[in-house]
Amino acid sequence: MNSGIEILYEDNHVIVAVKPPNMLSQGDITGDRSILDELKEYVRVKYNKAGEAYLGLVHRLDRPVGGLMVFARTSKAAARLSLELREHRLGREYLAVVEGETPEKFLFEDELIKDEKTNIVRVAQGGKAAQLSGETIAVQNGLSLVYIKLGTGRGHQIRVQLAHHGYPLVGDARYGLGGTGIALFGAVLRFTHPVKKEVLVFSASPKAPAFDGFREAVQSFLKGVRDGKAVSL
Repeated sequence: MNSGIEILYEDNHVIVAVKPPNMLSQGDITGDRSILDELKEYVRVKYNKAGEAYLGLVHRLDRPVGGLMVFARTSKAAARLSLELREHRLGREYLAVVEGETPEKFLFEDELIKDEKTNIVRVAQGGKAAQLSGETIAVQNGLSLVYIKLGTGRGHQIRVQLAHHGYPLVGDARYGLGGTGIALFGAVLRFTHPVKKEVLVFSASPKAPAFDGFREAVQSFLKGVRDGKAVSL
């Protein structure tokens, strides 16, 4: 694979990989290659599969956003991981750099409506409930490094809610001011293995330029995750 995808874990049941920014999670009308396409081909070649290899997409990341994803190598694993996702037991946690100084801890609860024609999501009454919690890790030069945990999984949710509350993501061309790559990354992934029943925790470091000024704080946070330190959210 020459697509920039990094595989962190692999067995007969799941694959955990890091999606590069600006790669689709799955194919769409653009016809551009997705991480799902790339990993299916990887499995087909590595395991000498006849025809297209099975690989189940459990969850998605917006195209501009990089980060950790888990894929199911069997239909049984896909069903069990999808149940974890629906029951909010599959933990997807993010690091972001935003404009402004965020509170030490925050909880945003809004309603979101999506315009299907423009693919723009906005906060409006009558929409779908959206909840996220956050914690500020570091602040410098008018920017904040924040850790975010989702209570719901709405499309564009983090980007829309943060912008709505006055903290747009650095580099977000759709909901912020734009720039050199969106400063949002799926940095931590937690789930129970669908067969072994072990709780697995993975972490990865964001590479977007907006994170450069916070590298020490990012690495300290991720070290805490790897060392098993409890996150307060």
